[in-house]
Amino acid sequence: MNILGLVVFAIVFGIALRKLGPEGENLIQFFNSFNEATMVLVSWIMWYAPLGIMFLVAGKIVEMEDVAALFASLGKYIASCIVGHIIHGLLVLPGIYFIFTRRNPYRFLWGIVTPLATAFGTSSSSATLPLMMKCVEENNGVCKHISRFILPIGATVNMDGAALFQCVAAVFIAQLNNISLDFIQIITILVTATASSVGAAGIPAGGVLTLAIILEAVGLPTNDISLILAVDWLVDRTCTILNVEGDAFGAGLLQARMERSGQAVAEELVEVKADGLGLGKGEGSPLLRTDPPAPADSCEESAM
Repeated sequence: MNILGLVVFAIVFGIALRKLGPEGENLIQFFNSFNEATMVLVSWIMWYAPLGIMFLVAGKIVEMEDVAALFASLGKYIASCIVGHIIHGLLVLPGIYFIFTRRNPYRFLWGIVTPLATAFGTSSSSATLPLMMKCVEENNGVCKHISRFILPIGATVNMDGAALFQCVAAVFIAQLNNISLDFIQIITILVTATASSVGAAGIPAGGVLTLAIILEAVGLPTNDISLILAVDWLVDRTCTILNVEGDAFGAGLLQARMERSGQAVAEELVEVKADGLGLGKGEGSPLLRTDPPAPADSCEESAM
């Protein structure tokens, strides 16, 4: 199956339905209802997942000639995912935030410690969303217009942790089956993981459900997903932490951008007024306000 082609077709088809306007609403509602019904079925399956996973893993262990090598490989897989999440969460994302804002990213992280702990406990981006909104607004000074627009979108679209975990899982399954991946297959894994993580649900084990798409795209066996499910309870928690952290940093970047743009606009307006009145650099007027407004209030004023 050409899974990557199907993903691209689905994206283009969705854009075309939006272009139709009212004529495409019926079909969009059909797909929305179909998606909700599928999620209900998945929730039923997840209740019986522990029993099914136990038998799947037991069958896989019986097939393996060297059980110790299997558990060693699983340990390396878990360590690779966790180390990758730590590097991305403590170095890459704070580095991006510092480059664009010139502010301390770890002070920003300290303000969202509670949502990050909740994400670790629930393994759900959607369940962490209300607490994340509260903390970024009260602790980090992000205005409501930004947090309530960026964070809900990020909870369903921004899945850094899921994309990273899916790439590592695909390589792990390839090595487990002694399959060598060429350059084209690696690029396919990267592109497909990025596209499938965007559509992953913000629920526990949401990234595993789309892992089969990546495996099919590069011709890897999908029956080894049972091994991923056996240890996903741990890896998925670090994935969720990384996902919600990326959402919070995105809101912080937009807040800093709006503060800088508001300051620049205020200074430009003062210069325009001064030039219009013919005032020199050393002259002033009691009727002309020369101090720009505080950038913290510019968000709400611009939104009015």
